[in-house]
Amino acid sequence: MLASGREILTRANQQGYAVGAFNVNNMEQVQAVISAAEQKMSPVILQVTQSAIRYAGLLCLSDLVKSLAEKSFVPVVLHLDHGTTYDVIIQCIRSGFTSVMIDASMFSLDENIKETKEIVKVAHACGVSVEAELGEVSSARDGNVADGLGAGYGAMFTDPVQAETFVNATGIDFLGVSIGNAHGKYKTPPCLNFERLSEIKALVKIPLVLHGASGIAQDDLKLAVKNGINKINIDTDLRQAFGDGLREVFSANPSECDVRKLCGRAREKMIEVVKEKINVCGSTKMVL
Repeated sequence: MLASGREILTRANQQGYAVGAFNVNNMEQVQAVISAAEQKMSPVILQVTQSAIRYAGLLCLSDLVKSLAEKSFVPVVLHLDHGTTYDVIIQCIRSGFTSVMIDASMFSLDENIKETKEIVKVAHACGVSVEAELGEVSSARDGNVADGLGAGYGAMFTDPVQAETFVNATGIDFLGVSIGNAHGKYKTPPCLNFERLSEIKALVKIPLVLHGASGIAQDDLKLAVKNGINKINIDTDLRQAFGDGLREVFSANPSECDVRKLCGRAREKMIEVVKEKINVCGSTKMVL
C-alpha cells in the first residue's frame, strides 16, 4: 500500500526503530526493495534522486513504484531524495509522491528556512510529508568527512540549537543530520558523533535521518537508531549488490546477453542486502 512518510516515521520515532530508505532507478530495483520488505514484514521507503528522474523519467518511476506499492501489503513510501529545485519538487508532488526532501543545506540558515518553508506550505496542503537537511553531508570522495580529518570537520556537523530553531521555524516532518556521515563509498570507516546526535534528539523531537549509511558498520547503525535515527538511507550498497549480480552471471558465462538472467540475478543480490539493512533498522515484523 502507498503510505505517508510522516505516518510510518512518526510510529518509528515513537517506538524507537528506523525505516530503511532505498534508492531505486529501475524496475528490478523497485521489485527487490518491495520483495525484501514483504519478506521481513517491514514498512519501507523507496526514494529517487533528481539524477534517477533524468535517467528513467519521472512518470516511469512514479507509476512503477505506485503500481507495485498498491499491490503490496506493506506500507511503501515514495520519496524524493535531495530535491534542490522548487519545480522538480512540485512535479513530484503532482506525480503522486507521498514524501519529498528539500535540500537547501548549502545555503545560510535563514535561506534554508525560507526555501524549506515554501515547500512545506505546498506539500502539507497536498498531504505530502517533507524532509529537510541541516549541516553539511558531504561526499565520501572528499575524504575529510569520511575520514574525520581536516580543520573544518566538526563545523560540518548539524548544530543542535540551530536544528531546534530550524524545525520550529519550518514545520518539517523529519530532519537529515550531519554527524560524520557522507554520501558515496567511504575511503575508511566513518566515525559517527553519537554525542552530537543525542544532543540534537534531545532538542528535536521529530524523526531524524541518516544519509550516507552505506558502508557504516552494523553496530554503528544500530547505535545511531538507539540515539534517535528513524530513517536510514541506503544507495551505494545497493549499487554494489546489483553490480555483483551482473558480474556473477558474466563470470559464469561471459557471452550471456539475456537481460532476464542478468538483471534477475542482480535483483536477487539486492534483495539480500535490503533484508540485512531492514534487520539493522529494527523494523522487521512491524507490519502484522
